[in-house]
Amino acid sequence: MRRSIFSILGGVLVLASAGQAVMLIDGSSRLVANAEPSELMAGCTDVPEAVALAEVLKDRTLRVDRYMQELDRKKAEIAFAEKQLTEKLVELRKLKQQGTQRNAGQRQAQNEDIARLIAVYDQMKPEQAAMVISNLPPDFAAQILARVQPETGARIMASVEPGQAAVLTSYMGAIRAVEK
Repeated sequence: MRRSIFSILGGVLVLASAGQAVMLIDGSSRLVANAEPSELMAGCTDVPEAVALAEVLKDRTLRVDRYMQELDRKKAEIAFAEKQLTEKLVELRKLKQQGTQRNAGQRQAQNEDIARLIAVYDQMKPEQAAMVISNLPPDFAAQILARVQPETGARIMASVEPGQAAVLTSYMGAIRAVEK
């Protein structure tokens, strides 16, 4: 007898649990009011506490709605700003890549020009080369002197006035430091 009662009670509990599970799965639809607030208050207008509670809940509902609208507006603003930032980042990366390519091309062209000039200075007499180098900007002259044959560079430096030679030597040292 006890076992049959326990079996019946167990069956009832299983059915109740299944019913609760179905209600939990469909829980969001249960949160929506099925009647307008005015219909719910139809029989309670004579109870001041119920009226006050209804007003408080109505105010809270309005505040929650405004808050949700504000959140939606901010989400849209953030999504728009994120899209703009992503587009700007892509654009900046393209510009950086173009700049890098342009700089590499300019450096290569400059190196080729300097290589041609070095060949010319290697063929010149040291005194003539010293006169020309003395009139060049020090950083450019130092690049040429740093790349000519060492013997040619030494003869040219010997023909340059000592103050100018000191300046060119310091520039040449700076070029070597940057290359390392």
